[in-house]
Amino acid sequence: MGSRFQNQVCVVTGGTQGIGWTLTRALADEGARVYACGFSQSSLDKAEAERTTLATAAQIHPSLCDVTDRAVYEAWLEDIWAKNGRIDLLIHNAAFVRWADVTEMSIEEALRTMRVGYDGMVIGTKAVLPRMQAAGRGHIVNIGSIAGRAFVGGASAAYAATKAAIDAYTQTLHAELANSPVNATIVRLGTVAGTDFFRKHVSNERMPPFTQFLPALTPDRVATAVLNTIVKKQQILTLPRYLELLTFVYNLSPHFARWLAQMGGPNRKDYSRMD
Repeated sequence: MGSRFQNQVCVVTGGTQGIGWTLTRALADEGARVYACGFSQSSLDKAEAERTTLATAAQIHPSLCDVTDRAVYEAWLEDIWAKNGRIDLLIHNAAFVRWADVTEMSIEEALRTMRVGYDGMVIGTKAVLPRMQAAGRGHIVNIGSIAGRAFVGGASAAYAATKAAIDAYTQTLHAELANSPVNATIVRLGTVAGTDFFRKHVSNERMPPFTQFLPALTPDRVATAVLNTIVKKQQILTLPRYLELLTFVYNLSPHFARWLAQMGGPNRKDYSRMD
C-alpha cells in the first residue's frame, strides 16, 4: 500500500468488475477515496461482497449507474462532488462488449457499444472538466484499445470504431489542455486475460492467431501501469509496449499487418485464465 493518491477523490466507470474493479482497489490501496459505478447488479453485488473484506473498505463506494443515462450519470457525479468538494481523477472504463461480424450484430448492439464507450466518456468529461479547471487540478483517463488503432481483424467493427473514437477524442482533448493544470490520458490496451471479457463475451477463435504466442496482460499489471502513467502525467500509455510496433507496421502496410496477425493457425489460447 502506498500514498501517491492520498485523500484524492477518484471516479471509475465500469469500476465494479474486471480491469475497473482492479483499478478501484489499486487506487484505494494508494490512499484514494474511490467511487466506482457499474451497470450490472450482479457485478455490483460481487464487488460489494469483496469490498467488505478489504482493509480499504471505507474508501471504496460502489454504485449502480448507466453512463448512457445522462441525467442519472450527471446526478451521480454531482453527488460525489457535493460530498467531497472535488473530483481529482475520472477514469472512463465503461464498455458494452458484443463481438460479432457486422452482418451478425444488431443495430441496437452496435449503437449501444458507441453509446457506452463514447457517449459515456463525453458526458463524464463535460460534467467534471469545467470543475477540474476551476479547481486547478484534475486528470481524465480513457481506456482504449489497440483494436482502435490497428484494424487487423477479430474485433467487432462497432468495438473498434468506439475505441478509435475514444482515442481521437482523448488526444484532441489533451492538446486543448496543453496550458491547463488538467491532464488527459489515453490507455491503449492489448489482450487482458482472466476477465469476464473473454469468459462471457469473446471467444478465443475471434482473436488474431498470432496473439496466442504473445504474453497477455493481467488486470493487476494494467492497474499498476495506469497509476504510474497518471503520476507521470503521460498522454499515452500503450500496453504491452510491443503493440507500438504493430501499429507502426499497420500504418505502413495494413495488408501486411493483417497477414502477419493471421499467422500461426487457429488460436487455441484460453484468455479467460491468467497464466
